[in-house]
Amino acid sequence: MPIRTHRGRAAVYRRLWGWPLRSPKHLAAAVVALAAVATLVGFVLPEPPPSQNLAEPATTEPPAHSAVVPSPTKAPPTISVPADPPAQTAPDPAGVAVVEEWGKAWVDHPVGADRQQWLAKLRPYTTDEFITEMASVDPANAGNVITGAATAVSSTEGAMQVSLPTDIGVLQVTVTKTRFGWRVAQYDKEG
Repeated sequence: MPIRTHRGRAAVYRRLWGWPLRSPKHLAAAVVALAAVATLVGFVLPEPPPSQNLAEPATTEPPAHSAVVPSPTKAPPTISVPADPPAQTAPDPAGVAVVEEWGKAWVDHPVGADRQQWLAKLRPYTTDEFITEMASVDPANAGNVITGAATAVSSTEGAMQVSLPTDIGVLQVTVTKTRFGWRVAQYDKEG
């Protein structure tokens, strides 16, 4: 077993590392000195370059003379809005007929009728997306009588706005042309 002496390199190291543990004052002084050295090193060292995410390349401004080429990274989807609204066309009688049939099914709900039975009557005339929204409508709020004929308000090649008068007010029904023919895609109550 080696003998420890007060001479030599190991003795010097023991004294340096053991100094902070001699008393609480030494420990506090060592912590303050270490914090001061770390702060000083932080001020002296230069700022690191901005880190780059390896999954997404850094974007730079293209030169003014070059054409802008879309990057292969995930770009946000672009929504194109046509400059001119679609051209108005003559109303399609088949679309108006679908609104009339949908209206008959819409008001056909005896007191206490089951919502699923009511939706089953509406399903042949309604888009799949809108029938799921219709599931939240209470049939008791649907009205009871159609008070007039359905009339087209506006018409394009693929959609029509049709006015349908009922005992609870006039409904503005939107029908769209699908691969199955005209289907109700939305309705709003006027006023």
